[in-house]
Order: sequence, then C-alpha cells, then structure tokens
Amino acid sequence: MVETVLLDVTDGDRCARVIDEIRPYALVNNAGCPAAGAIEDVDDPEARHVLETMVVAPMRLARLALRHMVAAGEGRIVNVSSLYGRITTPLTGWYQAAKHALEALSDALRVEVASTGVKIVVVEPGGFRTGIWEQAERDVVGRCGRARYHEPYLRSVAGMRASQWLMGDPSRVADVIARSIIARRPRKRRLVGYDASLFMIADRLLPAAVKDRLERTILGL
Repeated sequence: MVETVLLDVTDGDRCARVIDEIRPYALVNNAGCPAAGAIEDVDDPEARHVLETMVVAPMRLARLALRHMVAAGEGRIVNVSSLYGRITTPLTGWYQAAKHALEALSDALRVEVASTGVKIVVVEPGGFRTGIWEQAERDVVGRCGRARYHEPYLRSVAGMRASQWLMGDPSRVADVIARSIIARRPRKRRLVGYDASLFMIADRLLPAAVKDRLERTILGL
C-alpha cells in the first residue's frame, strides 16, 4: 500500500509526526528546488533554503524513519540525487552542492546501517520532464538584467528550452525507484537516463581545462 500526505519537509515537527504515524517500510526523499543562479547572485536565505530542503530535510526524515526500520529489521531509504550529484556546471552551483552533500551523507549512512537490514539507495536522474525545469527557467529569467551574467542567463534559458524534447518520461525514474524498494539487494547507485551516462563519460574523459573552456564558450562566460 502507498500512503501519501502533504508535507513541508522543512517543518521538523510535522515530519516527526508524519513518520511516527506512518512508520514506513520505505522512504523516498525527492523534495527539491532548482536553485539556479551564479554563486554571487544567490543570497544567504536562498542558499539556506536550498540546503535545508535538499540536504537537512532528507537526512531528518531518514533519521526519523530509521527508528522504525531498525526496530523492524528491514527498510529502504531512496535518496533521489541527480547527475549533478556527480558533476558540476556553472550557474547551478548551489543545487549541485546540495546533491553532492546528499550523496556523501547517503554513503556514510549506508555503511552505518548496513547491519540493521535497512538498505540505502541513491538514484541519479539526468534530464526528465518535470516541473523543476519550469521553476528553474523562472529563477533564471528573474535574474536576467544583472550586468555581469545577463548574457549567460539568456543562453542558459535558451539551452533549457532547446533540451526539452530530449528529456525522458519521469515514469522511468519512478520505475527505478520502485525496483530499488522491492529488490532484495538493490544497487547502491542508479544513474538514470542516456544523457546522464553521456555526461559522466565526458566528465571522465575530458581534462578540466577543456571542460571549463567548453562551458565558458557555450554560456558566454
């Protein structure tokens, strides 16, 4: 049975009440926000919101759920990261910082609970058609006009729009999550999407200087 509730993941007290009521066998952490913008254009409150939503909140929910899972001797925690949990690109640094942190915490947690019967899985999607892209575009458009990054922001928006037709159906990611929950021995990491695989290959093969120059050329930095 799948049970759903409306939940603000940054509300610690509400999170505790929901987890204690449901006592889930599986927890899927997928809350997120795009956090699109150059590092110097993202202020402290926005940065804290990004980290609270995509780093602190998932670990809080995991901590709360683990009490019940460990007692039951089984459970699954699936943390939805991103291709950006492995690589970084300009103008989305805070989003990538959050995903890198989520993956590091997931790796630590996986070993810490290995003897309890609880499995930790990280799912890393590439580009899929979800509402986060619309929010990312609104964020970037809202930052346009700032002299230093005006042109890179315009190019970033154009790139997001042009890539929509290449993005996959999010049901594919949902299927990977579902299989990670029911598998007896789920894979620790699941990279999802052809674009994610291609970007990972390029990241391994291209020297940093070449990648930097390519990104600067594409975005006009």
